[in-house]
Amino acid sequence: MAGEDAAGPGAAAYRDFDVPDVVTEHSRAWLRRPPAERSAATPRDSATVMLLRDDPRLEVFVLRRAGGMAFAGGMVAFPGGGVDPRDADVGVPWAGPDARSWARRLGTGEAEARQLVAAAAREVFEECGVLLAGRSPDTVVDDLRDEVWRQERVGLLDRTHSFAQVLQRHSLVLRTDLLSLRGHWITPECEPRRYDTRFLAARMPPGQVADDESSEAAEAGWRTPADILQGQREGRDLLLPPTQVMVEELAGIDDLDDWLGERPQVPAVMPVPVEHDGRLWMRAPRPVDAR
Repeated sequence: MAGEDAAGPGAAAYRDFDVPDVVTEHSRAWLRRPPAERSAATPRDSATVMLLRDDPRLEVFVLRRAGGMAFAGGMVAFPGGGVDPRDADVGVPWAGPDARSWARRLGTGEAEARQLVAAAAREVFEECGVLLAGRSPDTVVDDLRDEVWRQERVGLLDRTHSFAQVLQRHSLVLRTDLLSLRGHWITPECEPRRYDTRFLAARMPPGQVADDESSEAAEAGWRTPADILQGQREGRDLLLPPTQVMVEELAGIDDLDDWLGERPQVPAVMPVPVEHDGRLWMRAPRPVDAR
């Protein structure tokens, strides 16, 4: 069963996750190589956003990634993706905690922190049309129905312009205070494509509408954490370990505003493939469950 406790010496320190079929073959091939012959791709920095609403019940916006995608095809995931070098642009209009504060939270330098936070906001705008920005440090834009916003998203996707240029063009500031850091996962070394991903969360801005227009998604929409986990148990939904752990955490939220206001310790977690008696799983340190 996905996410069952590890067995054997030191079991309490680890948690085991079932391996989706799409990653089984190359995971086993990697394990069967002598350790000295194993290679690992350098993980690419990325950011993903758990977009949340709670009227009346807590729901999270998720995508089912297109089956043909090179990474996590067919998986249920949150909006997100790799950083763009231009995300580090100091010209991004900024409100809320500054880059130095985010660097302390993220455990990075200021330039890297600026890049990760901007990437998170850019990706959620690109993929579902939600913009975490306002005309002042205490407002959020609430009407994105004009065709100009669709064109701005297209321009970001084809790299015609940068996120900083979009914000500057519309006299907006990035509301970094709306984002809450909740997780940090690194793709296992056995994967040919690897990411060093920060998981952030944000409340859905009032007046805006999240859509399903992303070309990377077969479908997208709002779901309760309980429904996602039930879908996983029934085999309808495939979740990688980081997504599963994040959804489980969402399922335990009592008060969304209190939860978003927390500043938990967020250590980096990198699962490792383990095979025993013909069974393959991913093993991750147990502390990821205790935030």
